Amino acid sequence: MVCGACASQTTAPEETSSAPVNLTIDPTRIDRARVLLPEGYEVTAYPGPPTPLAVWGFGGEAAAQPPQCLELAAPAVDPASARGWSASGPGGIVYAVVAAASRPEAADATLIDECAAWSVAAGHTTGAVTAVPSPAVDAASTTGMRTSAETVVEGGTETRSHADTFVAYLGAYICFVVLVTDPGSPVPTLGADFAAGLLEETVRTLRG
Repeated sequence: MVCGACASQTTAPEETSSAPVNLTIDPTRIDRARVLLPEGYEVTAYPGPPTPLAVWGFGGEAAAQPPQCLELAAPAVDPASARGWSASGPGGIVYAVVAAASRPEAADATLIDECAAWSVAAGHTTGAVTAVPSPAVDAASTTGMRTSAETVVEGGTETRSHADTFVAYLGAYICFVVLVTDPGSPVPTLGADFAAGLLEETVRTLRG
């Protein structure tokens, strides 16, 4: 007699896999990320210090409260390795910069929690910084900051600026995008969503 309850064979579901993310960074590719810029923007190489703090307009010795928060705006990088560009147009000034990290590491979660709101000052310029949601980037940690700065010049004249900043920690490199706008501009400006999207595009471009 043949058993009718013999064990049946089952076919294992096919495994699906996605292509691994290319984590190799080539700083020379950063110029290709300019494709997201609106028409009419004038682009030049960025020659300044490779930190968001410098782009915000805080030159020289800067002090923050709490002090440790300064690291978010001035991460340790090798200035000689920096590559980047700036673009100016009616919607604001855009910066995209990448540099080799002096201490390759991810963003410090504890530091981010401690610096949900902080202040910074240098010379005649003071600023208030608040944390904002940052875009998700594969195999990287990111941070987002919104900065309102005020500079008092001779005669008591005040100038104000606004900056949306997004930073990606890419292991051996740090990349940041900053959009600086004039709060009193009579024309529409680019928004934080543009800067966040540009960071994502810049990282993709750097990875090829």
